Amino acid sequence: MVRFYREASGSEPVREWLKSLPHDEKREVGTDIKTVQFGWPLGMPLVRHVEGRVWEVRSRLPTRIVRILFTLEESEMILLHGFIKKDRTTPKADLDLARRRLRNLRSAS
Repeated sequence: MVRFYREASGSEPVREWLKSLPHDEKREVGTDIKTVQFGWPLGMPLVRHVEGRVWEVRSRLPTRIVRILFTLEESEMILLHGFIKKDRTTPKADLDLARRRLRNLRSAS
């Protein structure tokens, strides 16, 4: 099962970010997430372990690259953060945000 990380305010930042993508890109990223959901465990080129409990779905679109950082909690894939990748490495700010959301998630349970 896939679940979106939820802020204390009730907002779901990854869902909101995905909704902002053009329709074709949303469909492609959604297909990749679904492939991971139903095919876990998977590896490269679609999934890469980032660190600790953080993994990434790697979507290659025609004009850009999208990453969705996620964690696994029992049988759930929890989407922590999504972004457009512009450099070879995952930007520190994006990774820090995923780490913070993971800590919030774990402290809430």
